[in-house]
Amino acid sequence: MPRMTQLDLIRNFSIVAHIDHGKSTLADRLIQLTGTVAERDMKAQILDSMEIERERGITIKANTVRIDYPAKDGQTYVLNLIDTPGHVDFAYEVSRSMRAVEGSLLVVDASQGVEAQTLANVYQALDAGHEIVPVLNKIDLPAAEPERVKSQIEDVIGLDASEAVLISAKSGLGIPDVLEAIVHRLPPPKGDRDAPLKAMLVDSWYDAYLGVVVMIRVMDGVIRKGDRVKMMQTGAVYGIDRLAVLKPQMVDIAELGPGEIGVLTASIKQVRDTRVGDTITHEKKGCAAPLPGFKPAQPVVFCGLFPVDANDFEALREAIEKLALNDASFTYEMETSAALGFGFRCGFLGLLHLEVVRDRLEREYDLDLITTAPSVVYQIYMKDGTLQELHNPTDMPDLTYVDHIEEPRIRATIMVPDEYLGDVLKLCQDRRGIQLDLSYAGARAMVVYDLPLNEVVFDFYDRLKSVTKGYASFDYQITGYREDFLVKMSILVNDEPVDALSMMVHRDRADMRGRAMVEKLKELIPRHMFKIPIQAAIGGRVIARETISAMRKDVTAKCYGGDATRKRKLLDKQKAGKKKMRQFGKVEIPQQAFINALKMDS
Repeated sequence: MPRMTQLDLIRNFSIVAHIDHGKSTLADRLIQLTGTVAERDMKAQILDSMEIERERGITIKANTVRIDYPAKDGQTYVLNLIDTPGHVDFAYEVSRSMRAVEGSLLVVDASQGVEAQTLANVYQALDAGHEIVPVLNKIDLPAAEPERVKSQIEDVIGLDASEAVLISAKSGLGIPDVLEAIVHRLPPPKGDRDAPLKAMLVDSWYDAYLGVVVMIRVMDGVIRKGDRVKMMQTGAVYGIDRLAVLKPQMVDIAELGPGEIGVLTASIKQVRDTRVGDTITHEKKGCAAPLPGFKPAQPVVFCGLFPVDANDFEALREAIEKLALNDASFTYEMETSAALGFGFRCGFLGLLHLEVVRDRLEREYDLDLITTAPSVVYQIYMKDGTLQELHNPTDMPDLTYVDHIEEPRIRATIMVPDEYLGDVLKLCQDRRGIQLDLSYAGARAMVVYDLPLNEVVFDFYDRLKSVTKGYASFDYQITGYREDFLVKMSILVNDEPVDALSMMVHRDRADMRGRAMVEKLKELIPRHMFKIPIQAAIGGRVIARETISAMRKDVTAKCYGGDATRKRKLLDKQKAGKKKMRQFGKVEIPQQAFINALKMDS
């Protein structure tokens, strides 16, 4: 069994970069070159283990691996690598991984240069006090301009890039230089072997065979198999069954010392018993104060998840509980809806996060789901001075008691080639944006906008990608709340409100949104025996209406010739019947209509 390593021979680092700049491929090469995984077991993006990660080609969970590296100075170093996601929705995973390590490899694509997410991730690394080694990837591409990108890193980020390592992660060029740079340019961890145990809980996930697996980073002290440990936040005590290091498979180890990253299992039944950021210490002679931990993730986008078949509700509850164990940034609570029955109101960090969670529920747990319109959290100030948070537009209080409504705003940083700048500015203006800054880094413009979040969660990112042919990169931070003229728009079908379709909109854009919605529903709802009005309303005022005409039987077919009053009598009788039907008739809205109606086009 591997024994504990001296502190000065350990290097803990994460790989950070913008989406698709080659983080996971670099991790593959480091694993391959050091022989951590046998050649026959190697596959591309070996650390991306989830099916959906492999299919979309993105990293969603931060993954870790321990590498033994015999350096040129004759010492064998232990490298703990954490491969992090690049998407803005998973920035929480990145910030968590940063706290467990001392240094970062900043990977920048030598042909694309610095992107919005590169900046965001570097700032997180600097906040965590990291030493950063710039790595220029893809230098074998014909479009690579390493010198230009080096000066861009110095201008935009302010890091010295004169000693940046030039590599091609795909072909393996320059990978030995990366390993030497990790060993000589990143600092070793600090820690006291003889102090009481203090370990940070970095991540936890559920394994069908082992129960809950907990990833820890030991700060001080030593943890051994068989120890009794205590979680400081929850106060729960467990006996350690197994300690291991990830090479990406688990390899058992007798003990973990300061500076080391490993996993433990301790017959923990519920993932929710293991709070990410918690401090683990010995039951007796524990440490005095816990580690600072992480700020809990703030969900920004909320939507309802309902099973298509009401009988699947229990299965959905189980699936959501299991998923929430693996994903600390996903929140949920139960809700009911008149149209859709029982379901859950879930909170996400962004739309990609929402899509990934929905896909995982449908795939891994074999469920059919309906997602309601995504909405953000509004703050409603009442006339009596109280403040309410509105997660779901259907819970909007009566406007006579409301003083004003505030919506969340974001500071968006968009990097875009010069020729698309006009389209991007127009898109941001259309979305009620306020321009804060416009600067240039080479031939690329960096635009900073203050935008309302509810305009961004719908389809802003897709629109941005299409107007810039995919060249723009986008990153945002929530800045706070601001008052605006917001109203709740309800959709009525046959005079009954459909709660799953109600949404908050800005008053100036409500008519346009309402018209688009009723026109769409007219095509989606099948005809009935009676005519069906579809209306969009704000309060008691209807702002848009479409009517689905009724299916009719020709009741006058048997009257040939004769008096017109006979025909009139039959038609009036039919009309009265239709009216009665409409009074008591229920309109069946097919599930697909909900799903399609909520896909808002511009």
